[in-house]
Amino acid sequence: MKTIILLLVAVFGIQLQAQKVFSVQYAHQADVKVYTAKYEHQADLKVYKVKYDHQAGDNNGKWFFTDYAHQAKKKIFFVDYEHQADLKIFFVDYEHQAGWVNAAKKHLLY
Repeated sequence: MKTIILLLVAVFGIQLQAQKVFSVQYAHQADVKVYTAKYEHQADLKVYKVKYDHQAGDNNGKWFFTDYAHQAKKKIFFVDYEHQADLKIFFVDYEHQAGWVNAAKKHLLY
């Protein structure tokens, strides 16, 4: 029973780290190029920035920005134009608003 509980904690602990991101300086350093949409309806993903790393979500739009690249699951680069992006995001004000609008792009953050 202890083994099962430890295994579940390990699995869910790894999943919680899925949305730790680091913003890189150059496009070639990024895993995903991101454009910040002006309006919510233009986004593929609605993102809520959490304050602490343990609050990061399981590919559900709850992002924690790390201080160092090696701490992140994904490195992102913010592009200036929509056509340059792999993923369009919109930052929301409340945690419950976060989530995928276009699930076809979900693979980009796995």
